Amino acid sequence: MEKELVFGHQSPDTDAIGTAIAYSFLQNKLGYNTEAVALGEPNDETMFALNKFGFQAPRVIKTAANEVEKVMLVDHNEPQQSVSDIDKVKVTHVVDHHRIMNFNTSSPLFYLAEPVGCTSTIVWKLYKHFAIAIPQNIAGIMLSAIISDTLLLKSPTTTEDDCKAVKELAKIANVDYENYGLAELKAGTNIASKSEDDLIKLDAKTFELKDKKVRVAQINVVDLPEAMGRKAAFLKAMESAIATDHYDLFMLLITNVLDSNSTAIVAGSSEAQQLFEKAFGQIIDSEISLPGVVSRKKQVVPPLTNSFS
Repeated sequence: MEKELVFGHQSPDTDAIGTAIAYSFLQNKLGYNTEAVALGEPNDETMFALNKFGFQAPRVIKTAANEVEKVMLVDHNEPQQSVSDIDKVKVTHVVDHHRIMNFNTSSPLFYLAEPVGCTSTIVWKLYKHFAIAIPQNIAGIMLSAIISDTLLLKSPTTTEDDCKAVKELAKIANVDYENYGLAELKAGTNIASKSEDDLIKLDAKTFELKDKKVRVAQINVVDLPEAMGRKAAFLKAMESAIATDHYDLFMLLITNVLDSNSTAIVAGSSEAQQLFEKAFGQIIDSEISLPGVVSRKKQVVPPLTNSFS
């Protein structure tokens, strides 16, 4: 059987990489020939999880059509978030937990999307559906993905399925999910050693909102004042990205994982900023406090979509 690549979105997080690994393993058990790859280097949190459960980081690809004719997508569906030549390969499978936007195929495919906190929760259910045993290391990386996406089950995106998956996967992985989860989240909050340019690319996605191109980046911290002390440098990096990539709006969401509150730094055209304010309130000196906002998928993109529409 011809090989297929399995990957998550650009600027991959723990869900994008961890779920690609878990879904590739499942598909191979079902008779496919797949390889989990990534569309970028893993961040510190993801490396922490990979090392904990004995995985090498998947190799990074820039294009897919030079290697395969078919691919499987996890944790995304929007073309601008995918591999650069997604239009040159056939998408055979998608497993996702985001909105569906600008996604079209010429042939039927397997598409499974559910409004849960993490794509790995859906894959966990697929393992159960097909009665495939989950190895300890696969359980660990799936657990790590769910912890990451739900902020240790504190995000408003968290569902009962996510909670059940975490408890079951933690048993298989033989870890205390609360202690491990806190250690994992803290591993991704060390921003002191990274440049502002690197930080705004670590976990960032581009959204087409009507006729506007919106970039939403997110970083997790345990010391918000330390991060906000770099606001001027963040703005400089964001404005450079706006000029280079022609974004109408660039939002950097800085989330405190200890209290589940965020502050956003916002840059972009006056029109786009006015639409942002329609969704979230007044921007003062390029920033706005967003108490309780931790989820880009559920608490940021939907209000922006409504406002920009």
